[in-house]
This record gives sequence, structure tokens and C-alpha cells, in this order.
Amino acid sequence: MQPLLLYGVPFSQPVRAVMWLMLYKRTPFEMILINPGSKGETGSRNPAYLAKNPGGTIPTIEEPDSGFVLSEAHAIMCYLSNTHGWEDVYPTDHRLRARIDWYLHYHHRNVRDASVGLVAPKIRKDLNIPEVIQQAAHATLTKALQALESSWLAESRYLTGEHLTLADFAAYVEIGQLQPGFTNVYDFEPFPNVRRWLDEMKQVDGHDDVHVVLAELGDISGEPPTMEAIRNANKKALRVLKAKLGELTQ
Repeated sequence: MQPLLLYGVPFSQPVRAVMWLMLYKRTPFEMILINPGSKGETGSRNPAYLAKNPGGTIPTIEEPDSGFVLSEAHAIMCYLSNTHGWEDVYPTDHRLRARIDWYLHYHHRNVRDASVGLVAPKIRKDLNIPEVIQQAAHATLTKALQALESSWLAESRYLTGEHLTLADFAAYVEIGQLQPGFTNVYDFEPFPNVRRWLDEMKQVDGHDDVHVVLAELGDISGEPPTMEAIRNANKKALRVLKAKLGELTQ
């Protein structure tokens, strides 16, 4: 069986969620570089890529043996868990799974705003995200973190209980990127439960390998990174990923 193809770029938050899950489960895959928003040969707006994913988003996966294609990170993670029997991160118990699905649906217009309001404006100047949109996204993220602090993480180790699930992978790639040591663009001091969970997630296998791109890019709170810095961070992340995947296939 040929390895799964994963289309995307390491800096993408949803791509990192899928990468992390697969590394955590020690499942080989091949990374195909796709630049979001580009119409170039390796761009997400190129006709060849749009034929696979008409939405032009990343990530997308493709099974070389069957030709099956699927996009959207949460759909991909659920599909992989179902097909590989990863019941530890996506239990078959209906109520346990429903709580995970609850978070995955909640995520899109709440926690996902971490990228819209805090990271994208510094990384993607070409998007020209209006200040009012940035402020609204920041407020939405803060409300989401208050919800995680007071409910989701108030009495449990992870988001949906005492065990790591898909919900945690999806949430961390958005929230974790804001920490000191990475982009450093949000103050987590008011959220002790969230900070405790962030520290917990740093211990999950594959964390460091998946977040090389952020560690390399570093603090962007004072000055936006150059395009060269972003490209170099992605290149290093791809080198580390290739080495890690090489270990999985030995």
C-alpha cells in the first residue's frame, strides 16, 4: 500500500493538526507542498489542485491506491480514525464521540479566529484584513478561551475528558501557536486551566516535530516576519518532517 498523500504547507494550522495526528499514530505519509492562495504550479488555486479540492483550501489527502480524495482537517482526522481504528482519539462510544464532534463543530467560528485575528494579519499582509475584523476575531477568541477555561478544561485533563482526542489536536494548533516561544501574540495569564492544558499538550508525541515551523519563525509580536523568513521556516519544517517520516518507514 502506498503512503497517503497530504497536500499543504507546515505553517497551516489545519495541516499541522493532520500531520500531528499521523505522526502520533506513527502512520507514514508523503507531504506535497501546496501554497495557499497561489495560482502557481504548486498553488491551492491552480486548476490541477482545484480539480482535487474545488474549495482551494488545505489540507487535502489523497489515497494513491484508491484515488479517494478528502479535504477539511476535521473530516480528514475523523476519516483516518475511522479507517485505522484509532478509537483512543475518536472513541466509538456515541456520547464520547459526540463530545468530540461538539468541539470540532464549535472550533470553526470560535477558536479558529486565533489565526484570523492574531496570526494572519502579520503573516499574510496581502489579505488586507480590516482592523475591525481583527478586533472582532480577537474578542471571539477570548470568549472561546473563557469557555474552555471555565468549562471544557475546568475539571478534566483534556478538552473532552481524561484522554487525548481529536479535539485536542484541532484546538492546540490554533491556540498553541500564540504562546511565548512561538508567535507570542496573546497573553494567557488569565487562563490557568488553558495554560496547564497547553503544557500537557507539549508532552504529546510529535509536538516538537510538527511545530518546527513556529519555533523557527519565533516571536512576531513586535515585527512581522519577512517572506524569506516564512519560506525558510517552512523549508526547515519540511526537512525535519522528511527525516521523521524516514524513521517511520525504516
